[in-house]
Amino acid sequence: MIEEKEQIEEVKELPEADEQKRSFKRGIRAGIAVGVAIVLVLMLIITVAVRNHYMVSFINKKAADSQDVLDAESESKIKELLGQIDLYYYKDTDKADLTDGLYKGLFEGLGDSYSVYYTKEEYESMMASTSGTYFGIGAVLSQDVKTMQVSILHVYENTPAEKAGLKDGDVIVKVEDINAAEMELSELVTHIRGDKGTTVHMQIAREGEADYLELDIERDKVEVPTVTSEMLDNHIGYIAITEFAEPTEEQFMQAVNSLKDQGMESVIIDLRDNPGGYLTAVTEILDDILPEGLTVYTEDKYGNRQNYTSDEEHKMDYPMAVLVNENSASASEIFAGAIKDYQYGTLIGTKTFGKGIVQSVRQLSDGSAIKLTTAKYYTPKGNYIHEVGIEPDVELEYEYTGDKNADYDKAYDNQIQKAIEILNNK
Repeated sequence: MIEEKEQIEEVKELPEADEQKRSFKRGIRAGIAVGVAIVLVLMLIITVAVRNHYMVSFINKKAADSQDVLDAESESKIKELLGQIDLYYYKDTDKADLTDGLYKGLFEGLGDSYSVYYTKEEYESMMASTSGTYFGIGAVLSQDVKTMQVSILHVYENTPAEKAGLKDGDVIVKVEDINAAEMELSELVTHIRGDKGTTVHMQIAREGEADYLELDIERDKVEVPTVTSEMLDNHIGYIAITEFAEPTEEQFMQAVNSLKDQGMESVIIDLRDNPGGYLTAVTEILDDILPEGLTVYTEDKYGNRQNYTSDEEHKMDYPMAVLVNENSASASEIFAGAIKDYQYGTLIGTKTFGKGIVQSVRQLSDGSAIKLTTAKYYTPKGNYIHEVGIEPDVELEYEYTGDKNADYDKAYDNQIQKAIEILNNK
C-alpha cells in the first residue's frame, strides 16, 4: 500500500511533457482493456455455443445409442400397424392423435406411471393449475397408481364443483364418454377443464348411493387457495395445505402471520389428502419452519446429489402437530419426513402414500413437454420412502364422530382432536 501511494504522488509531480506521454500510454492501456473485454465476451459467447453444441451432440448421441428401439424392424412394424388401422379401423383416424399416441406409448414403455408425454394443450393446462388460477370445476383429484381409479380428494369452496354437489371422496367414473380409469390423470384433467361458461358431464360413484350420479358442471374461473387457516381454542393455530403449488409458500406465510397476530401459541398443520406438488414450494416452507440444516436431498442415477437446506434466519418456535394420511404424497412426505427427522413436531394419522421420486418437466421445441422421473429423494436422515411411506408418531385411523349428514365440523374430527390434546399437554 505504501509503494502504491508513493507511485501515485510521483505521477502527480510529472512535468507536462511526461504527462502527455502518460496520457498516450493511458490511451494504449484503455485500448488494450477494451480489446481484452471484447475477447472475454467473444470467449463467453463461444463457451455458451460450445456448451449448447455439446448438449445437442450429447442428446443426439444418446438417441443414436437407442437406435435398437427405432431399428428397421420396429419402423417396419409401425408401418404395418398403421396399415392395419387404416384398412380395418371402423372410423377415420387423425394423424396427430396417432403420432401423439406413439410418443405417449414410448413413455408408457418405461413402466413408470409418473413419466408422461404431454401434448402442447395438456402442458398448458398443467401449467395453469400450478399457477393457482385456471378455468375448470375447482377440485383436487388423485389417481391410484395401480387401479387408475380417479377420486376427488378435496372440493374447494364457492367453486362449480361445490355448487354441483361434488363431495370429497367421490369417485369419477366418466368424464363425458371417457372412462376415467383408462386415462392418465394429467390428460383426463384437460377434458375436465375448458372455457368459462361451458359444461362438462361427469358420472360419479358415491359411497352409500346405489346408482351413479350424473352431473353437468358449468366451468368457471377457479382461483385455488392452497392454504386455509383459522384459530382454534387455547391459541392453537390450524393451517391446512391442500397442495404445494407456486403461490403456496406466500399463502402459508400470510396464514402464519395472521395467526401470530391472533396470539398463536402452537400449531396444527394438516397435510391429509395433499397429493404433493413442487419440490421448491415445500422446501421454501420448510425453510420458514426449521432451524439451519438439511431438509431433503435428491440423487440421480449418476450419483449426483443436490441438497436442499434451511437457514437460521427464519424458523417457527411453536409446538407443532402434523396430520397425514394414506393420500399424503410426494412433497407432503418431504415435509413430514423433515419434521419427523428433526423431531420438530408430532406426526398424527396413518402411514403416508410412499412416493420418494422426483419428476422434472421439460418443454420441447414444438410446445409439447415431458415429465420424467429423474431422481430419488431422501429425508434428512437418509430414509428412502418410495413405496414404503412414513409412519406417523401417533397411529390413528380417521373417524368422524358427528352427524355425517350435517356439515363438517372439526370438533368431531378425531385426528384434529388428538392433535389438540397433544398440543395442550406440551
